[in-house]
Amino acid sequence: MDRYWLKIKESIWFIPTLYSLLSVVLAIITSTIDHFFDKTLLLYVPPVLLTSVSLAQTILSGLSAALLTMTTFTFSTIMVVLITYSSQFSPRTMKNLVRDPMVWRVLGVFMGGFIYTTLSLLFMQESIVGDSVISGLIGVLYAMICLIFFAIFIHHIAQNVQVNTLIEKLKIEGIDAVECYEAFLKREDMTTQMNDNWTIRGTANPITARSDGYLQLVDIEQLIALAQKHKGKIEMNCCIGDFVQKNSPVVTLYTKDQISLQEDDGKLFVVGRERDTRQDPVFAIQKMVEVSLRAISPGINDPNTAIHNIHQLGRLLGSYSQLPRRDLIFMDKDKYLRVKMSLHSFEAVLYHTFHQLRHYGKSDISVLGAITDSLTMAAERAPLESKKDIWTIQLYVIEGMKNSDFQSLDRVFYQKKIDKLSNLVGERSVNLR
Repeated sequence: MDRYWLKIKESIWFIPTLYSLLSVVLAIITSTIDHFFDKTLLLYVPPVLLTSVSLAQTILSGLSAALLTMTTFTFSTIMVVLITYSSQFSPRTMKNLVRDPMVWRVLGVFMGGFIYTTLSLLFMQESIVGDSVISGLIGVLYAMICLIFFAIFIHHIAQNVQVNTLIEKLKIEGIDAVECYEAFLKREDMTTQMNDNWTIRGTANPITARSDGYLQLVDIEQLIALAQKHKGKIEMNCCIGDFVQKNSPVVTLYTKDQISLQEDDGKLFVVGRERDTRQDPVFAIQKMVEVSLRAISPGINDPNTAIHNIHQLGRLLGSYSQLPRRDLIFMDKDKYLRVKMSLHSFEAVLYHTFHQLRHYGKSDISVLGAITDSLTMAAERAPLESKKDIWTIQLYVIEGMKNSDFQSLDRVFYQKKIDKLSNLVGERSVNLR
């Protein structure tokens, strides 16, 4: 989980560069075959598939210009979609397209095709004797592959530019992040029942962030190994997704004596300029909230999209509510408590999910109804202690309705939803009539 490797993988040009290098290798191989193995080539390839040098040069020059045009068009389309994501949905959702391997794979195929055809032309010489070359055939096959990828690209972009597809992806991101913590819970060396036995003694040895940014990822294995190596305990000073300042302590190692740490913090945790959803389901929730806020804004005015998105939030919040309310404590192989990790409380997550939606949607009964539906879906999966937090948020939403001028049928509509939620959480309902 080295931070430099993560930055390289997330770079826009990583996949296109990889495909371009493969195309360079392909051009060298085919040119070598044309120069030195032309007689052997006739034994394995039907003559009808081979071309003369002049014909191959004509084919490759035409393909080179066509592939460069397709590359330019593809890149322009990607930029347009990125702008659409930023303006219509949320600037935070742009990373979903940037991380989409299919988009950059298509761009890489086109760039690789242009590089292959250009290098093949460069390596091809009239002095090649034998009259038959395979570079033209490979160029034609490459062009056909590019056409297939182009059709896939158009279909892929048409699907991803739809807001429902984006919402589904954001929900899956959040669920995957929750499942990351669920995987922690299945570990034999993890416990949430020993908070009372967690005691800190000794000297604090803070491990600080090298730059300002958000805590993106944490490597539990490395933290346990570090604590075991120095026979101490480690406490995380913040939750994943929190903003940390340069030289501020991210984790603290408690040992018997003061020690000099030489560990590379890139192996322990990753701090970046933007939040990351891989271990941060709260960020996935935030992105979904921002999509809903854009949808109900006067400039866009698409409440049905907001309603659909808020319903999906209920599914994600229901999964998050099943995570432990206490700290996660990890042990080493000898069953010694080594690492303590905190999560964002479910109560805080609920508040930060709905306080803006309540404020900007308080005059739209359909949005308020969607919020209660979302809370109901979350309550269906939530444990008993989390249901109380859900009801607290519902009362908070109702408080914002006091100065709203809803008609009688609106109140009847919303009353049914409140009654359903109150029965589910075991609380006394609120009468709006």
